[in-house]
Amino acid sequence: MARVLVTGATGTLGSALGPRLLADGHTVRAASRSPPNSSSDSPGVSEGSGETGGTDEAGGIGETGETDHVEWIELDLLEGTGIESVLANIDVVVHAATAPTGDSEAVDVHGTERLLDAAEDAGVSNFVYPSIVGIEEIPYSYYEHKLAAERAVESSEVPHTVLRATQFHSFIEELLGMVAKSPVWPLPTKFRTQPIAVEEVADALVEHATPDASGRLESVGGPEVRSLGELARAYREARGLRRAIVRLPLPGGVAKAFRAGHATCPDRAVGTVTWEEWLTERYGTGDVTASNTAGPAV
Repeated sequence: MARVLVTGATGTLGSALGPRLLADGHTVRAASRSPPNSSSDSPGVSEGSGETGGTDEAGGIGETGETDHVEWIELDLLEGTGIESVLANIDVVVHAATAPTGDSEAVDVHGTERLLDAAEDAGVSNFVYPSIVGIEEIPYSYYEHKLAAERAVESSEVPHTVLRATQFHSFIEELLGMVAKSPVWPLPTKFRTQPIAVEEVADALVEHATPDASGRLESVGGPEVRSLGELARAYREARGLRRAIVRLPLPGGVAKAFRAGHATCPDRAVGTVTWEEWLTERYGTGDVTASNTAGPAV
């Protein structure tokens, strides 16, 4: 079994990775800007968990009952502090830290480059990098920085594994939560997305978190490609809300790319948990269907 470093360990993806790595028998070092002070601390929001991310769910490394087997350590990619120490005696890095709402160039690009340089010096045998489907097709600055980080990983001397995934369910929920209290929901209802369970992405990453690097893997996506309008209607039903959903026609290249489905990979619909199933688990409702809602989007 390997000695694995997980960056962004208190985020949505990092929290899902920890218990699975432990269950596979790996030794886990969990790095975060704000690591828990004790085993009773719950993980909070990561240093940016990205569009394959979102606000942290309950649980994670700190609530598995196996925290004694995790070494928590502080790492600040923005400031570049703690990098050498977190990599001491590490075989595999799973680099889940990201900053979609912060300085993504400093964290995702320059922070990843620093981590790669130190990983080469430390003799890391596999640098596992979770990324996002469609980043080369969507002219969004955060995606451009993720793509630059991917290229840094692939051009490094450190053996690597890169896995792209579509957006997590929790990220879609976070977006819809921004309008949930409004009487009218103005949304780009024609955007195409393919939400996937974070646990399924974590399983795929853990499978390849071994000393043997796998290079670029096939992307992973959720079971269905859906419009944001469909997802919003199912979310509205799950929350028991009655709100009008109004189409917001957004201009520009980013919106055009999302409407064209560039954030999806329908040929790699390997996830099994649908949006409605995730909502049912999340909100404890009965059957939730996109058609059984309080009215269509305008």
